[in-house]
Amino acid sequence: MVGSRVLAFGHYQPAKVLTNADLEQMVDTSDEWIQSRVGIKTRRVAAEDESVSDMAAKAAANALANAGLTGEDIDFVIVATCTAQDRSPNMAARVAAAVGAKAPAAIDVNTACSGFPHAMALADQSIRTGSATKALVIGVEKLTDFADWTDRTTCVLIGDGAGAAVVAASEESRISPVVWGSVPEMGHAVRIEAPSHTFSQEGQSVYRWATTALPKVALEVCERAGVKPEDLGGVVLHQANLRIIEPLARKIGAVNAVVAKDVVDSGNTSAASIPLALSKLIERGEIEKGAPVLLFAFGGGLSYAGQIIHCP
Repeated sequence: MVGSRVLAFGHYQPAKVLTNADLEQMVDTSDEWIQSRVGIKTRRVAAEDESVSDMAAKAAANALANAGLTGEDIDFVIVATCTAQDRSPNMAARVAAAVGAKAPAAIDVNTACSGFPHAMALADQSIRTGSATKALVIGVEKLTDFADWTDRTTCVLIGDGAGAAVVAASEESRISPVVWGSVPEMGHAVRIEAPSHTFSQEGQSVYRWATTALPKVALEVCERAGVKPEDLGGVVLHQANLRIIEPLARKIGAVNAVVAKDVVDSGNTSAASIPLALSKLIERGEIEKGAPVLLFAFGGGLSYAGQIIHCP
């Protein structure tokens, strides 16, 4: 085995739907204001007793079922999240127990919204070096635990959910090398900090950086993977803002790709947004099996990461 591939995706979202009309009753905002600035119509909110690990385990179980595997087949669990309330045991250990994995490596990754492609890269690299054979890679967030419901600029953005992928050793590489990095001088731009522990961001700074800097990095991902943008079957970017997603896909020349726009229905689910969006596209049959799909995300730190995978 010289590489790795994704066998299947799965996802989970809480039942409660929070609409823009609902938010109009909570803060000074409007459906028109929200949609015109970020493109969001609805988002999901987890129940008070529904934890990050609960949602992660449900998405993981869905991915395992889609792959035709059980938890006993897994020897590496990696969870990307920035909203775990507990410090120990970590979310990966809790998910491993929930799905019945026997003796897996279990680690959490916190690079906020860019967590899933970071975690995917770590799984791919671990499999390539022989440290793992089958991995569960999960992105999950309960951002509503950290919302300031009086701040109309942030509370309208966020939602809860989880997405997961099963990654396994392969005779040929079906996951490209990662392109990742950070902009430390902008580390303050996205925060969940003490003592308030509420989500805040410098929205205009992040927007300007994302729309000007990211196209070049996304093209570097394609170049490193040896895939021309026009040959992409899908583009799944971090679901932060429709005004970032659509222009970036156009700027890199992904003219034939299905572009994920799950932000409209799910809001910004941080580390969960890429696997959640892609799992839905696959479930609906909107991306052809085997097609190259660009995954790319940016988040707190200010971190970014991306790779191209072949759709399971």
